[in-house]
Amino acid sequence: MINLPEHPKLNRLFRLQWEEVQQAYVLLYPEGMVKLNQSAAEILKRCDGTQTIPDIVTSLEAAFSTTDLHDQIVGMLQTAFEKDWIV
Repeated sequence: MINLPEHPKLNRLFRLQWEEVQQAYVLLYPEGMVKLNQSAAEILKRCDGTQTIPDIVTSLEAAFSTTDLHDQIVGMLQTAFEKDWIV
């Protein structure tokens, strides 16, 4: 398991934004663009450097009226960290 940052935030080399043409959130960076699915976008929107991982989990579980999202969210954050999307 990767040691994730306590307060994950988007790497300054990436910009998260809604792309109307794609009808999806994307991560823009100097070499290109990554189209995100809804789940990944919702997680990354909360990576603002102020929220902890438990805060993000709680926020998403409340937003989607569900429970047991911790492992899925941490898995996505691990992938994002490996790809340098978050620091």
